Amino acid sequence: MHYWLMKSEPDEFSIRDLENRGAGRWDGVRNYQARNFIRQMAAGDLFYFYHSSCATPGIAGIGRITRSAYPDPLALDPQSDYFDPKASDANNPWSAVDIEFVERFGEVLSLPLLKADPRLSQLALVKKGSRLSVMPVDEQQWQAVLNLRDALLTG
Repeated sequence: MHYWLMKSEPDEFSIRDLENRGAGRWDGVRNYQARNFIRQMAAGDLFYFYHSSCATPGIAGIGRITRSAYPDPLALDPQSDYFDPKASDANNPWSAVDIEFVERFGEVLSLPLLKADPRLSQLALVKKGSRLSVMPVDEQQWQAVLNLRDALLTG
């Protein structure tokens, strides 16, 4: 199993939205490096759901990949903000994955909290200039975030 962090603006799609729906599609990624990470995802992988561009950016919960990468249908939809006029059925450069809700944290683990934890110093999210919407998380980083979540619950 691999671990990931995936960002979304909560006014577009939040952990609460995923919780209410139970499952959904993670689509609309238009960065090649982030797309390449999506293509590495497999059913069963877990991800941290990160809220970005909001009052309190941070990790809001956990989701699970339920279907590995497939062509992103939004790239072919002229009505979509994520339409790519160069994409076709035969050559769609963009990918999506299906996801499901696992857990919503009682409190968002804020970016300053994540940056202050030395166990997360190598996490791409906390490095200066890192703006990817999808990134890998190693097992030690995954556990460090769970420990932060647990500390907030008991603290």
